[in-house]
Amino acid sequence: MTKFFLTIFALFLIHSGIAQNSFQEAFADTGRPFRADIRIDFTDTLKNQGHLPVAILKGKKEGPVFTIVAGVHGFEYPPIMAAQELMSEIKMDSLVGTLIIIPIANPGSFYARTPFMNPQDRVNLNNAFPGKMDGSITQKTAHFITENIIPVSDVFLDVHGGDANEDLIPFVCYYNNENRVAQTQLAKKLSETSGFEYVVSYPYTITDDEPAKYVFKQAVQDGKTALSIECGKLGNVQKEAVRLIKKGVYNMLTEMGMYHRTTAPKPIPRKLNHQTYIKADEKGIFYSAYSAGSTVKEGDVVGYTTDEFGAILTEYKAPASGIILYKIATPPINEGDTIMCIGASLKK
Repeated sequence: MTKFFLTIFALFLIHSGIAQNSFQEAFADTGRPFRADIRIDFTDTLKNQGHLPVAILKGKKEGPVFTIVAGVHGFEYPPIMAAQELMSEIKMDSLVGTLIIIPIANPGSFYARTPFMNPQDRVNLNNAFPGKMDGSITQKTAHFITENIIPVSDVFLDVHGGDANEDLIPFVCYYNNENRVAQTQLAKKLSETSGFEYVVSYPYTITDDEPAKYVFKQAVQDGKTALSIECGKLGNVQKEAVRLIKKGVYNMLTEMGMYHRTTAPKPIPRKLNHQTYIKADEKGIFYSAYSAGSTVKEGDVVGYTTDEFGAILTEYKAPASGIILYKIATPPINEGDTIMCIGASLKK
């Protein structure tokens, strides 16, 4: 009886964040099933304070470690809400292996309602990897994920959506890393069985010594199977986007033999292996009659910018034919902004 009460008390302390304040300690716990909700605190030299919430869900049986990261950009709400629902839905007794879920990777951005950057240090977390141990608050977050989360992960899933100004179609993507064939093939398989209509493959061109910048690219660089979901748009919570993200995760976990949950029939994926980007030449006001998912032909005028008085500054033409994966859907535009990404399928 005493052992029983000690166990219950220990679980209470873990969930209250008192006993278990270390990711390493919680991850090393051999008890199964087991859950720990951890808050990792950071302070930088400018006295900015931040934290990283991490949930560890160990299933009844041992198996792979599958990491899910949401909220790298705090204005991308459907991934964050999908993570919230996944944490409450997953039945520990039915889980094989371990789930690591970072439900909001960038709380500074999320709670300040700031797109892209953490307003505390003006750093974009998805441009900060591998991070710095002695850097700013965002760089410290990136460093912690690089040094602690990625190394213990077998599969690393980074979930994004359209930020405050982005219109996009739902898709799943991975890097075609020809130097790590097994990891790339698994990322491809998980993408194709996710249930998303569009599967996008990016070329992988960086060396092992170059900064990865993006979180799931860091995982690829570190030799992990990594992929990303893009779902949701324009800084809103679309219920359908939340549903699609969860469906994709459950399908991937089923493919990994970690969790079984029936989902709707999967469409035959449309594979896009070539991307063309349109960048803004100037600051101005952007207009476009196109939306994400539109088909364009090379040479089509897909948008234009004006100055504050309405004078046209530049017309933008599609440099290639394909499908608009995502685009800016709000009027403000700055020099260097990505106006549009066009995806296509090219034969190799």
